[in-house]
Amino acid sequence: MTYEELIERLDPAVYRNLRQSIELGKWPDGRKMTAEQRAISLEAVIYYENKHNVPEDERVGYLDRGSKAGTACDPSVQHTNSQNRDVDPDQFVEVKS
Repeated sequence: MTYEELIERLDPAVYRNLRQSIELGKWPDGRKMTAEQRAISLEAVIYYENKHNVPEDERVGYLDRGSKAGTACDPSVQHTNSQNRDVDPDQFVEVKS
């Protein structure tokens, strides 16, 4: 059985358990997930959601930009160094983790 076949046949309950485990960082029995387990599980969940046409707003990692979409607060908007004075560069704070 290939990886694709495995994901296509994945039981919805197993998908929900994987998703919850990723969110909590631990398996349903309470054991902590390793970084590798979390990465593999996340890949499987993303693949499952894509294959089973899960609505975008219900997918893992979805960010609802709401009223901020298309504004200076939306990171998908590219800013140019033009003479546009509508945006105050001092209002942004760089966050490093």
